[in-house]
Amino acid sequence: MSEPIYLATIGIFFGTIFMIFLIRSQTIIKKAQLQAENEASYRAVAERAVAAQEQTAAALADLQTRIIAIEKVLKEVE
Repeated sequence: MSEPIYLATIGIFFGTIFMIFLIRSQTIIKKAQLQAENEASYRAVAERAVAAQEQTAAALADLQTRIIAIEKVLKEVE
């Protein structure tokens, strides 16, 4: 076997291994980025849900205060 053919064969072999390594590493990086974005979007949804629950709790507390005041007025009228 001649030397150029041998070197070309070795080069193709190691080049293929390098390309596989490069593609796998890029895939892992992209997967991690997508997962981080997904977690960030879930975190944003959770924060909005907590804010909505806090608003609802405040509204219910205000409503309860008003109901107590109305019941007090109604008892005084009777």
